[in-house]
Amino acid sequence: MSAPDEDTFAEEGAEMEEMDEAGSDDDEGVDMEEEGAGGEGDKKVYVPGIEPLQPGEELEMDRSAYRLYHECQTGAPCLSFDVLRDGDGEGREQFPLSMLLCAGTQADTALSNRLLVLRMHNLHGTEKEKEGEESSDEESDDDEEDEDKKPKMELAMMPHYGGINRVRVTQRGKQSLAAVWSEKGQVEIFDLQPQLDAVHSSAAMAAFVNQQKEATALFSFSGHMTEGFAIDWSPTVAGRLVSGDCKKNIHVWEPREGGTTWQIDQRPFSSHSKSVEDLQWSPTEATVFASCSVDQSIRVWDIRAPPNSMLSANEAHSSDVNVISWNRSEPFILSGGDDGLLKVWDLRQFKTGRPVANFKQHTAPITSVEWSPMDSSVFAASGADDVLSQWDLSVESCDVGARVEGVKDLPPQLLFLHQGQSEIKEIHWHPQIPGVMVSTALSGFNLFRTISV
Repeated sequence: MSAPDEDTFAEEGAEMEEMDEAGSDDDEGVDMEEEGAGGEGDKKVYVPGIEPLQPGEELEMDRSAYRLYHECQTGAPCLSFDVLRDGDGEGREQFPLSMLLCAGTQADTALSNRLLVLRMHNLHGTEKEKEGEESSDEESDDDEEDEDKKPKMELAMMPHYGGINRVRVTQRGKQSLAAVWSEKGQVEIFDLQPQLDAVHSSAAMAAFVNQQKEATALFSFSGHMTEGFAIDWSPTVAGRLVSGDCKKNIHVWEPREGGTTWQIDQRPFSSHSKSVEDLQWSPTEATVFASCSVDQSIRVWDIRAPPNSMLSANEAHSSDVNVISWNRSEPFILSGGDDGLLKVWDLRQFKTGRPVANFKQHTAPITSVEWSPMDSSVFAASGADDVLSQWDLSVESCDVGARVEGVKDLPPQLLFLHQGQSEIKEIHWHPQIPGVMVSTALSGFNLFRTISV
């Protein structure tokens, strides 16, 4: 997929495509409870990985399985994104919704890449299909209502030389900062304020577009000597960062006063023997972080005791460990590997090297995992099998009522399987809107809330 011309990047009101306008035939939601899986006539539940589609068979999205569903494209695909917190309130559920994202492109050429800030708003929930015939007056009223309910998107794009491997955002005082790992082997910090101003004001957008120039980093670090993917901001110490590269080295960044520079210890944390794939700070202990690697291990470190890790599960997966997520309120780490397995690790039993839960539902490598910020027993995962799964560890076999044919053998903890995207790269829950998820893939973004969460 190639990036559009520069003119396209400057559009203030870029179109978002809604499910009923541009929904692909293979969009599919499988809800694991009886109520969402039923159907009339010859409709049946499709469970990915169990039964292949027969020639001539087509998947059809079950709108009733979603409370919210929208799609959008940004030109070149984004490998990575993060959700920016906004001032619209916590725990909000009333439609229409709005959200802010920061993302980085992977375009065909290094010069075509962009660091993006997206503001999506006027996001309405899915509606039940209207039954019966309507008069022309009712239809025109509906057309006007549909126009009012069209989702809107503002896009502020800053040219960035080199594809963006991963982007993570944080607030430091009044600053909104993005840490960017790019293919040019640097980790850069950007101040997102000009882009945030642009997506909230047409005058600021016009000024932003007129002075379009390559993104200038507040700060950059070239000490990794190679590219990487792993990066995470501390949730407990504003501005503290950790980054890991494809040569196995990890560096911790300490913010200096003034908000524009960082102190980085040149001596790396170096217990891994191969590429570091993901990093996660402890949500409760300011000096502790976890890492996972191509060397099949998950390690826990304390920055007060360099350069080696203090805890490790050396054969956490049978191949590369791609992604990890640290639970915000329980001592659990969730991991996903090239083996397609999802594992839950209790840090109180970490030394045993055995997970407390193990799920094999995906049929290809896991590409992203994340605990729900609202419910400590719920998590989501995506895989290279083009499936996004939602899970609830609090569900036990006896909790599950009658299930329809085809889902009887699935784990009771599995809540939902979402499809319709090709090559899903990363997923995030929205920290301020309960149950809402965003996923990025080669085919663009999905933002949705299922009836299960």
